[in-house]
Amino acid sequence: MRSWSFPVLPGLPGAGTPPTLYDTATGGAHPTDGGRLYVCGITPYDATHLGHASTYLAFDTLGRVWRDAGIEVAYAQNTTDVDDPLLERANDTGVDWRELADSQTDLFRSDMEHLRVIPPDHYIAVTDVVEAIGDAAARLLATGFAYPVDTADSEAGDDLYFDVDRATADTSWHLGIESRLDADTMLQYFTERGGDPDRPGKRNVLDPLLWRSARDGEPSWPSAVGDGRPGWHIECSVIAHDHLGLPISVNGGGSDLIFPHHEMSAGHGTALTGDAFASHYAHTGMVAYQGEKMSKSLGNLVKVSELVTEGVDPRAIRLALLSHHYRSDWEWFDDDVFAAIARITHWSEWATTAVPGDEATELLTALRAALSDDLDTPSAIAAVEAAARSGAVPTSVDVDAVDALLGIDLRS
Repeated sequence: MRSWSFPVLPGLPGAGTPPTLYDTATGGAHPTDGGRLYVCGITPYDATHLGHASTYLAFDTLGRVWRDAGIEVAYAQNTTDVDDPLLERANDTGVDWRELADSQTDLFRSDMEHLRVIPPDHYIAVTDVVEAIGDAAARLLATGFAYPVDTADSEAGDDLYFDVDRATADTSWHLGIESRLDADTMLQYFTERGGDPDRPGKRNVLDPLLWRSARDGEPSWPSAVGDGRPGWHIECSVIAHDHLGLPISVNGGGSDLIFPHHEMSAGHGTALTGDAFASHYAHTGMVAYQGEKMSKSLGNLVKVSELVTEGVDPRAIRLALLSHHYRSDWEWFDDDVFAAIARITHWSEWATTAVPGDEATELLTALRAALSDDLDTPSAIAAVEAAARSGAVPTSVDVDAVDALLGIDLRS
């Protein structure tokens, strides 16, 4: 599946420092190992809201810092273009689910281009890898890491579930390896985030669905485990393995994916290969609006596409989001965009005074230091603001640094 256009990245003198990044699994910050990045993509049943955008900008920043440090980046991202929320929205609106997925994926691409997010090298639709996911489910079944659960409403066979107890006993993975949650909290999140703890026939209430056998009125595909469609977590395990190799350097996404999604994806990957799924787990905070977490289910969304349609400079949207540290939970207020527009205007005027240069500058050094320290974009933005207010004439290197490292082109 095609991704979107690659923004121009100016070259900078010298090289930055490989970033130190907070790791959810260990609860501390440590240097990242390599440049193989997997970030969970959208379920395309509605437009990109600022919570999504904040996550993708965080990992875009990681990719920029890696590149500046001379690290080769390989980036994969999925799009969950068949899933219960998508099918439910299509049914509610009377739109074919494939048409809905295609239209919202196109809108997502447009949003990412407006925000100048570097595209993944591998942008993979789940519907394009169903055969590979079915093969993986078959291997897990054959090795005892998956088991069937009687499914009376399907003529195609039984549903398949992942056996978390078997994986805990026979691999290096275990529940809590990434999330560090207690059992009660795991059950709460599993229930709230798509799990089915009360499904009869499961061995453990936290066992996740691997493969959903075909039902009447639902899309399905032939596979090594019969007609049906993938469960949620296995898609990321298979795509990351097939396109990046395990262990990946960083598995990223919003903090609401820590459990069960990322933890179960890691379990599937380890059971399939014997390898750890990732060296590093990084997660972004949640963005609130009108006092509640911004989410499709609540409908309290501020959408990138709508802001752009209203005439808001996409650079201001990017700046407003990067003004918050990626790990923090924060709330968007409608006035935030006006402050960002004013700052972009000021910075752009400052950039017009730039003189040619080819040496590292104080600002470039400050940006590299801030961003290598757990992607500290607020400190990086403060450094640009201080430079713009100092009265000193910038060089072209200063303007290029803001573009290459923060993704904000002050010449446009």
